[in-house]
Amino acid sequence: MVLNYIWIAFFLVAFVVALSRLIFFGDFETFNATVNSTFASARSGFEISIGLTGVLTLWMGLMKIGEQGGVIQLFSRAINPLFSRLFPDIPKNHPAGGSILLNISANILGLDNAATPAGLQAMKELQEINPDKSKASNPMIMFLVMNASGLTLIPVSVMTIRAQMGAANPADVFVPIMIATFISTMIGVLAVCVKQKINIFDKVILGTFGGVALLIGAVIWAFSSMGPEKAQQISSLVASIILFSIIIFFILSGVRKKINVYDSFIEGAKDGFSTAVRIIPYLIAILVAVGMFRASGAMDFLVDGLKSFVAFSGFDAKWVDAMPTALMKPLSGSGARGMMADTMAVFGADSFAGRLACIFQGSTDTTFFVVAVYYGSVNIKNSRYTVPYALLADLVGVITAIWVAYIFFS
Repeated sequence: MVLNYIWIAFFLVAFVVALSRLIFFGDFETFNATVNSTFASARSGFEISIGLTGVLTLWMGLMKIGEQGGVIQLFSRAINPLFSRLFPDIPKNHPAGGSILLNISANILGLDNAATPAGLQAMKELQEINPDKSKASNPMIMFLVMNASGLTLIPVSVMTIRAQMGAANPADVFVPIMIATFISTMIGVLAVCVKQKINIFDKVILGTFGGVALLIGAVIWAFSSMGPEKAQQISSLVASIILFSIIIFFILSGVRKKINVYDSFIEGAKDGFSTAVRIIPYLIAILVAVGMFRASGAMDFLVDGLKSFVAFSGFDAKWVDAMPTALMKPLSGSGARGMMADTMAVFGADSFAGRLACIFQGSTDTTFFVVAVYYGSVNIKNSRYTVPYALLADLVGVITAIWVAYIFFS
């Protein structure tokens, strides 16, 4: 519903701005440019969606191999000691614990098709042990904040769109996204732990998050001491090595499970093709609206105003060009995807703004959509403090994304 109002507002504001420029400034070109942008944006949206087909088909095929090869179960066993402490109100051996582990593991691996059913099942099982059926329980809130923080190891859609938009190395944002998404998740989870009086000094919790923090700190220190050009080169190499290793790991997991790896790939690839086709209407809808908003001059007015404020405060303002993606992401994944594509189309896929928009897209999630769907599925009316804590994780993700973008690409 929120996206509906935003989408309508794009058109109405574009019309008002174009009309004002005609009446008060005698600008006869803006109306023509705004209308013409609808055709260009619709064509661009279709071309991007078609271009997504090949890469998305490839990765969805590989993900299916990993899924059937038992990678999700392997991740679940690895993170179970931590999760048993983050969800102390879930009885031991209750099925909700297994569903949560499956959901988070699938999200980390970018397996959206496997994550959503497991997440809805987890909410159903959590509702069974919820003493107040209309109010979100502590485990539900922790689960939702973890989902809303956008923790993903393999940002397939971001890299896919970067490839389609002509990026020299679509995976060069992989390491920055990984850093930003881990920090946003860590802060969000720790904040909920403090709120729910979970002992964050437990040796497993402290060891896990402390270890991750030290690793991220070491990575940031190493890259910040290299200089942007060297950091970008090494980051691209590390990302390529990690992604190639993941592909080999998925294939070997399938071989170990004695599944037909090729048939599994084809099964997943079919899902990738259908996914690419399904997003065409959503991408065109948002790109046309944003294109008109930008062509009318309304986007320039907002961005230039924010830039002037930031510059007046004494800070560098080039990150502002990517902010539409960050502002849209909590509301709509497809809307943010369109904003990201629009930023890369205007500034270039390898520009600072283009890369930062991709980091925004990969390091946060659609908070309001996640809350609405997951709580709505079990008829939760009172979400308690879920939204502010999820938005805190999003805010941390945005700030961290800007920070790491300057380290890697400035």
